[in-house]
Amino acid sequence: MLPLILSIPLAVRCGLLGLLGLVLGSLINWGIYQLAWDTRAISPWSKPPPEAPPRSWWDRLPVVGWFGLWRETPLWGRGFWIRPLLIELAVGIGLAGLYWLEVQGWLVPQGPRFDLADLATQAMLHQQFISAAMLISLMLVATFIDFDEKTIPDWITLPGTLAGLLLAALWPNSLPQILVFGPPPLFDTRPSPLWLTAPNAWPAWLNGGEGLLLGLGFFWGWCYGVLPKSWITRRGWNKALVYLWASTFRNPTWWVVPLIALFGTPLIMAGWLIGGATWMALLTALAGMALGGALVWAVRIIGSSAMRQEAMGFGDVTLMAMIGAYVGWQGALMTFFIAPFAALFIALAQWLFTRRKDIAFGPYLCAGALYLLLRWPAVWGNVAGVFMLGWLIPAILVGCLILMWGMLLGMRMLRESFTPPEPLP
Repeated sequence: MLPLILSIPLAVRCGLLGLLGLVLGSLINWGIYQLAWDTRAISPWSKPPPEAPPRSWWDRLPVVGWFGLWRETPLWGRGFWIRPLLIELAVGIGLAGLYWLEVQGWLVPQGPRFDLADLATQAMLHQQFISAAMLISLMLVATFIDFDEKTIPDWITLPGTLAGLLLAALWPNSLPQILVFGPPPLFDTRPSPLWLTAPNAWPAWLNGGEGLLLGLGFFWGWCYGVLPKSWITRRGWNKALVYLWASTFRNPTWWVVPLIALFGTPLIMAGWLIGGATWMALLTALAGMALGGALVWAVRIIGSSAMRQEAMGFGDVTLMAMIGAYVGWQGALMTFFIAPFAALFIALAQWLFTRRKDIAFGPYLCAGALYLLLRWPAVWGNVAGVFMLGWLIPAILVGCLILMWGMLLGMRMLRESFTPPEPLP
């Protein structure tokens, strides 16, 4: 199949992918309006409300169909069609541009033996493209729902996370690529996926029973984390545990996560039995999912505790877990630290166009992940040495979280000390 694809001129492939991207943009728009809490039938692929004028096949054409949907302005508001039209255009152009960058090798580190004509190299580049396109599409849906509602639905991040795990197991080369030194005597550099312990060597014990338990622990921890539940300690720990149990089974979709755990556990064990690159990639994706989500969850708990107000929504936790499944825990950590810089531009643009000052952190995480994907060789080249610390990094992160808690607590106490008391009634 791949030789047939490569026989098509690159410009033609990019053009066809641009058209496919327009259709993908339509599906993304459908997801933005149908997976949100406040579902709206703005997308022409949604069932229109009874009061809407009849829709035709012309309305379902990407981009141009929105000009006909002007007639629904009384239902959705003035200019409602502009954003979805621009999204479809951006996805069409972006998908073609992403493919061109990927197959030219611009988004992976290129060693001295990097050969674009090699079929194995092209297979790796195409797997990288599919993985990046999937992640970006999911992040687009999450971003615009978060802009609209300050929520990120689990129906985006949970299936997206599972797709990332499956993709890593089937195509280990879909993980970000780094350069490693080959065996002596040449010590030549060669591309390799970003394994769990990269840039350090993969220890043999991760292939044994301890590695399996670690992978299952990551997966079960994620399953528990995304299980619908509420934790309230105002009336003591005993009441909190009772309410935790009751709130879990009160949710009508509580059975979905146990079902995922039931079917996912034997599949992880199958990946471990297969071993080799399959297990290494699957364990890497599981670690990225678990540690990426745990990082944001810890910041959420610490920020809420110190400031006595919600610091982040839980949708940010599941979003980072999804990103980590595609880029590994190293990529998730880099995304988290890139996100505040993306916030400067997104918050400014939001204020200029909408005059809104409230912000959602999910779009910043998505922007950080997008920057990481498009600038991967440069970003990894600058920070690879940091990750040679290996297992010391989690300990350093714990220390940073403790310092953050102390800093936020001090800021809150300082703010309260300058806040005048409310007058007595």
